[in-house]
Amino acid sequence: MSHQEKGGTDLTPPVVDTSGDQPLSTKSPVCKESRCVELDYEILGKNHCVCFSSDAPELTYYKLLRTQIMQRCKSNGWNTIMITSALPGEGKTLTAINLAATFAKAYGQTAILIDADLQRQSVHQYLGISSNVGLADYLRNDVALKDIIIWLGREELNIISGGNALLDSAELISSPKMAELVADMKTRFADRYIFFDLPPLLVEPDALAFAPLVDCIIMVTRPKTSFNALQKSLEMIPEEKFLGFVLNGAEPSNDDYYRLSYRYGYGYGYKK
Repeated sequence: MSHQEKGGTDLTPPVVDTSGDQPLSTKSPVCKESRCVELDYEILGKNHCVCFSSDAPELTYYKLLRTQIMQRCKSNGWNTIMITSALPGEGKTLTAINLAATFAKAYGQTAILIDADLQRQSVHQYLGISSNVGLADYLRNDVALKDIIIWLGREELNIISGGNALLDSAELISSPKMAELVADMKTRFADRYIFFDLPPLLVEPDALAFAPLVDCIIMVTRPKTSFNALQKSLEMIPEEKFLGFVLNGAEPSNDDYYRLSYRYGYGYGYKK
């Protein structure tokens, strides 16, 4: 159970983050033509999007994740990151949202989160915003990129999420237009991190098809996930692109300072 379920931190929009992160600006991270929305911080709290708050306990651990990921990415010149899992129910989408929000809080840093789980568009739903268009509309219906980008006005974060669910999602994800988009965003937005939320590896072929397009891959898992499922998932993705696991729903450990006050924890580990 998270601290929100017990009536903990109230997610109210901060004016200045005093933890060393950047002050919140009023300038769009991508372009002024993007649709701007104001977030409801009460809805964010109810939906466990905790890292939009400057005083959420989980934010400290996400910052540790951010530091480790940034170090690896900078040393390799990476900025496109796929987030997936082995199976459904691992918490990959919430992890993607909270991680992207944490990256966007870094000083001088902005981030983009793209909902590429085309059969289950849910990023915008977690954030409590409406969106009738998304990635599929760009890929299939020639909707302009600026028309699917949403700027979260008080945050240095853009998202792409929304539109109708698709059954032929793997074909779109592996299309030449998708490859062109990822390559274009990598160079056009070279100064920011671009996160892609993909379906679980063992359920849909989308993540497997998409893996060659990104710089690196993070896999979200839970303690209950079997070793066989994790092993099969790792065998499906390029070894050189696997950045590590995010352990979601871990029990607190008495010898882990950063988890002492958590009802659930996050862990991070590199593949050896």
